[in-house]
Amino acid sequence: MTTTDTAESSIRPGYRYYVLAILILVYMLNFLDRQIIGILAAPLKAHFQLSDQQFGLLGGIAFASVYSTLAIPIAWLADRFSRVWIMTAALTIWSGFTALCGVAGSFTQLFLCRMGVGIGEAGGVAPSYSLVADYFPPHQRARALAGFAFGIPLGTAAGTLVGGLLAAKFGWQTAFIVVGLLGLLLAPVLRLTVRDPKRGGMESAAAHAAIAAAAAGPAASRKVGLYVALALFILAGAAAAWAVKLGLGAGLAGPAAVWLFAGGLLAVIGLSVFISRSTASVVMKKKSFWLLALGAASSSVCGYGVAGWLPLFFMRSFGLTLTQVSWYYSGIALVGGIAGIWLGGMVADKMGKRSKGAYPLVPAIAFLISAPCFILAMNSGWVIEQVLPGGGGNSVAALTMAFLIFLIPTGLNLVWLGPITAAVQHLVPAPMRTTASALFLLINNLLGIAVGFYYFGWMSDLLAPRFGDESLRWAIYTGMGFYLLASLLLIGASRTLKKDWVE
Repeated sequence: MTTTDTAESSIRPGYRYYVLAILILVYMLNFLDRQIIGILAAPLKAHFQLSDQQFGLLGGIAFASVYSTLAIPIAWLADRFSRVWIMTAALTIWSGFTALCGVAGSFTQLFLCRMGVGIGEAGGVAPSYSLVADYFPPHQRARALAGFAFGIPLGTAAGTLVGGLLAAKFGWQTAFIVVGLLGLLLAPVLRLTVRDPKRGGMESAAAHAAIAAAAAGPAASRKVGLYVALALFILAGAAAAWAVKLGLGAGLAGPAAVWLFAGGLLAVIGLSVFISRSTASVVMKKKSFWLLALGAASSSVCGYGVAGWLPLFFMRSFGLTLTQVSWYYSGIALVGGIAGIWLGGMVADKMGKRSKGAYPLVPAIAFLISAPCFILAMNSGWVIEQVLPGGGGNSVAALTMAFLIFLIPTGLNLVWLGPITAAVQHLVPAPMRTTASALFLLINNLLGIAVGFYYFGWMSDLLAPRFGDESLRWAIYTGMGFYLLASLLLIGASRTLKKDWVE
């Protein structure tokens, strides 16, 4: 019996899937708290008198800047310390700041609370990837990671439905507070019922040798890195809480605030690169890493951006109310998202047995199909008119047709999650997986979330003088080019992945 077989048999199947279910639930809350701002766009813009561009800052840069950069030092900790403890602390922090969003009294305070959410969520994803990899053997890993990714459509759907309905009935403040409290209730369940498994327990003998070599590294270096990462995480959380309390006042407005923000962000990135230098020296030399990361990031510009702006698009262009959008879009996100994620993991696991290049090739094809489907769905009335002349003016038929077509790109948009995250896990030895995932997420999220959410708001304001309330529609059209770029990059990765693969 091999080492992998022994490890696999030592974990009860029922408990393995219980852990996966808890991680999915945590990831669901991660996305719920992250994406709830999309359904609250209309009431937030009205309350704080925001332009689309300003709202894009709340959904993008405020969250993604700290979420992306702090993920690296936190992942470094997770490769050396209890992943479950780190995730518990992270869940508590992001849930607490989500609740604080509900009591924000200004745009600045809301911006800082969203930064606090990003600080907490930085510790939620990369440690989860590593836990899944240590609970499931390599031949089941892509499907397990795809199952974990179910948290994305579940969280997006729940955030849209629960957040929208609560906001419509009780106000946007209540929506933030309620979903934040849900996470605070789950945190002790995560800590008390999930065990941290042996690192690399599912790996081959060669991988175990690499783990032993990594563990035997200079103790002083590991100790210094540990203190730096811990101090960075604690200081970031304390600074965010203090800044929210003070609201930064009037003394740090305009250019001064921008320079302070940029300087702090560069400092965190510098410390992050220092902490992750051993893993970065391995993974960043591989062409596949850059092609996978930039390909995923290009798709995420559309994925995160469109998901965040579609609720407002439905209200402006389809004439739906907040309550109607909550039901309508949550259905699209749930059905389409689950189907796409599972399909991606299943197909990639099967095709990956024949060729490692299938892992990026499957999502590349999916993105090529997604772009025209999004455009067709946004013009469902025109589609009906081509099939049934004179029927395009029927709003019920147009909404139904849009719902059905939107399911296709919503699902295909998420096909990459299982295959690409599994591929990134196999670019480095087991001891480096969490940090490698964080480096991947740094690129994916800093470009995907920050640029994506902001881009569509900026483009909408830019096009507003010409297109009025339809400017958001045209902004989304322009963003479809990022899907084509993503496909080209992932096709490139399919040609280099076999060479860079680590078993």
